[in-house]
Amino acid sequence: MSLKEKSVAVVKRLREAGYQAYLAGGCVRDVLLGKAPQDYDIATDAKPEAVGKIFPKTIEVGAQFGVVMVLLDGDSFEVATFRHDGPYLDGRRPSEVRFAGMQEDILRRDFTINGMMYDPLEDRIIDLVGGRDDLSRRVVRAIGEARERFQEDRLRMVRAVRFAAGLGFAIEANTLAAIQAEAATVGQVSWERIGDEITRILTEGGARRGFELLDESGLLPMILPEVVAMKEVEQSPDHHPEGDVFSHTLLVLEQISNLKSQISDTLAYGCLLHDVAKPLCVKREGEKITFYGHTEKGAELAVEILKRLKQSRAVWERVAYLVKNHLRHTQAPKMRLSTLKRFLGEEGIAELLELTRIDALASNGDLQYYNFCREKLVELKHEEIHPQPLLRGKDLIAMGLKPGPLFQEILRQLEEHQLEGEIKTKEQAMEWVTKQYRQRGSS
Repeated sequence: MSLKEKSVAVVKRLREAGYQAYLAGGCVRDVLLGKAPQDYDIATDAKPEAVGKIFPKTIEVGAQFGVVMVLLDGDSFEVATFRHDGPYLDGRRPSEVRFAGMQEDILRRDFTINGMMYDPLEDRIIDLVGGRDDLSRRVVRAIGEARERFQEDRLRMVRAVRFAAGLGFAIEANTLAAIQAEAATVGQVSWERIGDEITRILTEGGARRGFELLDESGLLPMILPEVVAMKEVEQSPDHHPEGDVFSHTLLVLEQISNLKSQISDTLAYGCLLHDVAKPLCVKREGEKITFYGHTEKGAELAVEILKRLKQSRAVWERVAYLVKNHLRHTQAPKMRLSTLKRFLGEEGIAELLELTRIDALASNGDLQYYNFCREKLVELKHEEIHPQPLLRGKDLIAMGLKPGPLFQEILRQLEEHQLEGEIKTKEQAMEWVTKQYRQRGSS
């Protein structure tokens, strides 16, 4: 069975047990937009203990909120009991929850486009909040009084931006005004939840629009003041005819929004933050504008930001590498062959070169250094960039050398000569070691 067929089976089983049950939320929105939902959620009047009795395999993921995960043939479906939320005292979660009817459950939800339910057995949409009209109008609108919805859960403000950006929608005027009025309170939300939303804005399409809306709504200074600082930081027009650092960064985000394949979290953050330290490093030398040291400082700043957004060590280490090295490819034509091979052999080189391509297209369009590196990757091939060592430590021992700090230096120099194409065989390597070691011993 397909994911959709399994979700309908869950609904049908709940109905057969005497309960109401409907597909709810984002899956209904996606189907109406002609998109395949990534998951299907079910809303029902069956309480968690009843759901647990109906289905043999369940996981209580939020029983206090009426949420049970039903496992069916290798897939999971969130089954939530109709509920009414009590007051939100902390801007994150309700102080109490009581089970309620379908209408109350719909009215407690965030946005009209997420507030519809679908009866798959009768092929009937249940829309009490004007969600279908808002889909047609291509707007994200809060259900009920917008400021109340955002005071209940401050993260909804960032989610409004994500939905609008990802769907190519506008944020309805009253809803946007409510976000602007409440933006300063977004800090009540955990940074982990905020970080997840920012990642999704960057990677799910519409990244540029997402950051324009974060800026327009007043959320950007609260979440990423380092990006706001890019505004009005001038750049040399010969390299950056597009304007200041903020304008350039938006153009970079537009480039990643247009990518046909899914972008990784690390490349997305690398694109966002590659020039993040330019406001700190800008200097004028007559008519010339310089940003010396912005790559190194930017790498440090990127780590601080990504730690704040609760990203993993793997993410911030790779992003720091991308930011620190995003101009290094411009030196590639001048590199010694061994240096070039080492550069092209680095673990993150694919993402780094993609960042350089995107960066160039968002500025003066000069791809000469990117093209040079891509051509050299094809020309040199994997085995030349990552050659097997001609000698190892055991070979040096067999030659009568005693293990010690000298081993590492010998092997490093051998690798250098090998990458330069000066030593090609094991015999040549052994001859070189013998000669060099004797010279070192006599000195």
